[in-house]
Amino acid sequence: MERRAFGKTGEKLFPIGVGGFHLLEISDSDALRIMNAFLDEDGNYIETAAQYGAGESERKVGLLMRSRRSDCFLATKCRFRDADAALRCIDESLTRLQTDHVDLLLAHYVASDEELDQILGPGGAVEAFERAREAGKARFIGITSHGIPDVLIHALKEYPFDAVMTGFNFYDRFNFPQTEEMLIPLAKERGTGIVGMKALGDGLLWEYPEEALRYVLSLPIDVLPLGFNTMEMLRTDLRIARDFTPFSEDERDALFRNNPLLGNYVCRQCGDCLPCSEGIDMPKIFLYEGWYDRQLRDRVIRSTADFALRDRVRFWFENMEEARGAYRKLDTQADRCTNCGACNPRCPYGIDIPAKLDYAHFKLTTENVVSIPLSG
Repeated sequence: MERRAFGKTGEKLFPIGVGGFHLLEISDSDALRIMNAFLDEDGNYIETAAQYGAGESERKVGLLMRSRRSDCFLATKCRFRDADAALRCIDESLTRLQTDHVDLLLAHYVASDEELDQILGPGGAVEAFERAREAGKARFIGITSHGIPDVLIHALKEYPFDAVMTGFNFYDRFNFPQTEEMLIPLAKERGTGIVGMKALGDGLLWEYPEEALRYVLSLPIDVLPLGFNTMEMLRTDLRIARDFTPFSEDERDALFRNNPLLGNYVCRQCGDCLPCSEGIDMPKIFLYEGWYDRQLRDRVIRSTADFALRDRVRFWFENMEEARGAYRKLDTQADRCTNCGACNPRCPYGIDIPAKLDYAHFKLTTENVVSIPLSG
């Protein structure tokens, strides 16, 4: 399969890669078997992070690097925000990885403009990254985040990062639409490599691997790391990548219209429901609901396993306060709805808009939030 140019780095990458988080779930021997098989099949992007299992994922990747360092494009991530701690982190990562350099060093999960200012400011982590690059310990510098893409958009405007990494999938496309609509064009304009992640929506899309991978690979991203913890998963994803043909516009629209996970609750942000006689901006309110909990609580009774999965990843990106803050600024909130029902026939997806407005208002003003800390 043809490799994709990685921004303006001059590198070319196989469209999918190995993401190191799920290596924590398997033995050293199984991890080596999967990574070797991936490289044998012409794959070349392997990524991990110092935070994954307090270095355990890096240690497992390091077992492979002893013999196959030259066969791969190696990336790792550092979560520290100050230069001194970041320098120690980089050296510890290289020790665990059993190599003298990584190809891509990523600032891990920069979640706010305050954190961005910290890593870019005097004594910040980017100083350490630049020193590592000058010393030959890293070739390229990147940044990652999750959820609302504003911080990454600001980052690319403030610093010439070689790469940006965030989530792309056909479910969250409607919770964080600016990721595709603003971040991708900005990265392309600046020659920044785009690393995708979360193609399966943190497991939400596990029943739809073909559609999920095909959707993300149809976007103008450069590489998509995936988590493999069995050889069967690796073979399946390699087959999907090798058989890949981009979605046509009709196929994409059919996916948006018919996928059961999107169903008749998730707002597709089409705007057909507008205007509202009360001046309510329904799509914007549902966008903030998507920021809040990815529109995953919908008052539908499901199996215990399905409920548990949804509840586990509902607050995965921890954007609840941003969502509530944005909602408070609206001149007209959802409680102005008179339940006239005029909007419902205009929704092409069969959403009960007044009922959804009522629930979104509850989430964004009243619900007690229990946050599950981000681990990825």
